[in-house]
Amino acid sequence: MATICSKSNLDSIILIFVCMFAGVCAQRVKAFPPNAYVALNQFVIHISLPGLALYYIPKIEASIKLLYPLGVAWLGFLIAFIFFVTLGNYFGWSRKLTGCLILTGGLGNTSFVGFPVIEALYGQQGLETAIIVDQPGTFVVMATLGIIVAAAYSKGKSGVGEMTKKILFFPPFVAFFIGVGMNVLDYDFTSDIQSIFQRLGSTVTPVALVAVGMQLKIDFKSKHWNFLALGLFFKLFIMPAFFFILYKILLKGEGIETEVAIMEAAMAPMITASILASSHGLKPRLSGMMIGVGIPLSFLTLAFWYWLLHIY
Repeated sequence: MATICSKSNLDSIILIFVCMFAGVCAQRVKAFPPNAYVALNQFVIHISLPGLALYYIPKIEASIKLLYPLGVAWLGFLIAFIFFVTLGNYFGWSRKLTGCLILTGGLGNTSFVGFPVIEALYGQQGLETAIIVDQPGTFVVMATLGIIVAAAYSKGKSGVGEMTKKILFFPPFVAFFIGVGMNVLDYDFTSDIQSIFQRLGSTVTPVALVAVGMQLKIDFKSKHWNFLALGLFFKLFIMPAFFFILYKILLKGEGIETEVAIMEAAMAPMITASILASSHGLKPRLSGMMIGVGIPLSFLTLAFWYWLLHIY
C-alpha cells in the first residue's frame, strides 16, 4: 500500500483518522453533551445525504459497464442479509443486532475510503469505475434496501403502514427519488445550485466520522467483540472472496473494471450505514466499533486483496 502514501489522496485518508480522533477527544470535553452525536447523525441524514443524492443521482449514465460494479453493492447486500439473518435465527439474536450487522456488513465504504485508495492504485480510470460502484450502487442500496432494513429491524414492531411512512419520508430516500426523476428527464440543477448540493454532500465525511468517534468506546470486556469480529470477517474477507471467485474465477473477468469492483467489495463498512443503524437504535456502540476498528484494519486487508489480484 506504499503507492497510496505517495499520492495527493493521502489527505483524504488522513482526514478520516483526524475526524474520528476528534470525535473520540470530544467525549472528554464537557462542552459536548454525552448524546451530542445524535444531533450530528441527524445533520448527516437530513442535510448531508440529501445534498449528496441531489448532486450525483441526476448525473448517472446507464451503461453495460455498470453490471460488474453494480453487482458489488446489490449482490453484496443480499448476501449479507441472507448470511446474518440465517445466523441470527439460528443463534436467537435480537432484531437490533441482526439489523446492525446487515447494514454495517452489507454496505462498504466505497467512497470516503474507496475513492482515494482506488485512485491511488488505479488512477483516474479506476476512479471512474469506483464512482459506479458507489453512486448507482452502494449509495442507492443504502437509500432503498438499507432504509427498509433499518426501519424493519428498529426497536418496536412497526406495522407495514408505519414502516412504509418511515421509508417514504426518510430525507435521503426522498432526495434519491427526486434525483432519479431528474435523471430520467435528463434534467439537472444550474451550476450554482449543484455547487451548493456538492458542498452540503461533502460534509458527510467529517460530520459522520466525528459522530462515530463520539460513540466509539473500546471496552475490552464488551460483549460486542465477538460480533465485531464476525461482522468484520464477513465484510473484509467473505465479501471480497465471494466476488473474487465469481468475477475472476467463474466469469473469467479481466481488466480494471473487474479489479476495482473486487477491491471496492473489500472496503471497510460504510460510514453512513453506521449512522443509519445508530439513528434507528440498532446497536449504536457496535455500529461505531465496526467503523472505528474496521477502517484502520481494512488498510491491511486491502493490501492482501491487491496482492492477490496481481498474482492471479
